[in-house]
Amino acid sequence: MGQQEKQINNKKRKWELPHTYALLSFMIVLAALSTYFLSVGTFERIDDGERTVLVEGSYQTVESNPISPFEILQAIPLGMEDSAQIIFYIFLIGGTFGVITKTGAIDAAVYGLVNRLKNNGALLLPVIMIAFSIPGATIGLSEEVIIFVPIGIAVAKALGYDSITGMSMLNLGAVCGFVGGMLNPFTVGVAQTIAEVPLFSGLGFRLIVYVLFLLTAITLVMRYAAKVKKDPSASYLADLPQQDTIAATNTEQIPFTRKHAFVLISVIIGFALNMYGIFKWEWYLTEMTGTFLAIGLIAGIVGGLRINGTFEAFTNGMKDVAYGALIVGFARAILVVMEQGQVLDTIVYQVSELISKIPGSFAVIGMFLVQLIINFFIPSGSGQAATTMPIMTPLADLLDIQRQVAVLAYQYGDGVMSTINPTNGVLMACLALAGIPYTRWVKYIWKLVVAWIIIAILGLLAAVWFGIS
Repeated sequence: MGQQEKQINNKKRKWELPHTYALLSFMIVLAALSTYFLSVGTFERIDDGERTVLVEGSYQTVESNPISPFEILQAIPLGMEDSAQIIFYIFLIGGTFGVITKTGAIDAAVYGLVNRLKNNGALLLPVIMIAFSIPGATIGLSEEVIIFVPIGIAVAKALGYDSITGMSMLNLGAVCGFVGGMLNPFTVGVAQTIAEVPLFSGLGFRLIVYVLFLLTAITLVMRYAAKVKKDPSASYLADLPQQDTIAATNTEQIPFTRKHAFVLISVIIGFALNMYGIFKWEWYLTEMTGTFLAIGLIAGIVGGLRINGTFEAFTNGMKDVAYGALIVGFARAILVVMEQGQVLDTIVYQVSELISKIPGSFAVIGMFLVQLIINFFIPSGSGQAATTMPIMTPLADLLDIQRQVAVLAYQYGDGVMSTINPTNGVLMACLALAGIPYTRWVKYIWKLVVAWIIIAILGLLAAVWFGIS
């Protein structure tokens, strides 16, 4: 009888995705094993003054350099070291928002907003997504989204949704713009320059596809949000601790005080300074982090936490994001192994060679799929452009495909993968701040990724057939 019960219980157990750290560790080991079985080669690279590019036809094999088991373990701290800037950025931003949250200013402001909107709260979702997609399409908004994730989640929860909804309306909005990339200098600008096509040409076609990507994302987010609001247990985070909906609280009992106003004013000024610094003074993570440290200290003092209370809230905020912050280093370790084992160029070269075997205009689908794969190893948009476009450009000429289409294949491959790629530092940082396990995000986002892949393929075929140049 006991054995039968055990068999029944085993049947009832549902298969679960592996832990995020286990998944990344497996990928690190897999990358290391590839250094034993793949022929090793490199491309010659030159510095053109602005970026490093591959020299066409320069690929040659070199002596094998397999990664030892001990080097696999070393890759993790090396990945942490390489990602130190963004890891500490996450920790310090988490600490700052721990202080701001402790003052109660965000809760009071959000609850006041919710009480005013009540039945029209769902309209915020598409509005915010569109608002974030515009800078994504024009100035390459990416890392900057991390700043807004905690506030987006606070708004979503106050409206009766969950953290996934809050992150989606910000991150997916920006990614939609990034995929569209009409005026993005870091992706389309770099790729078109290498491909030697007019800068930001093909704008009209990109705009059409961008709208399709955006409408698809808005539909997914709104449908999921409505389902979670109707039944909170439908959330992919429902079984996790501290993921209860704030909307269950009686929001009318949370007054907005003068101290709350001072805290929010300091936050707004800090945000404005960061945005101005990014776009006018070329600030990056270090400068942004410094500004947020100042915001946290000021918010704690004007919010009545005093010195000890401020730093206690700060350290608690850092604890909350530790799980996700360190994931960024694990993800980077995969690239460390590839670089040390010198198989990165080999993978790029061999996969690219396969494209020439695909017949006719359908070769562009192969180019797109290659870009999807390469984005896993090179999550940087400009880095992927610099690595692949010197190869894809002559290949497009050989296959009688417009160079503009080769740029589109790169652009869509880079953008679509950024929503699910565990080596993407921005995605992992947003998940860390949102407290969303990567495996839960995959469960939520995979349908959108499939839809976007279909849109991208149809768009590329249309670009070939209509001769977009």
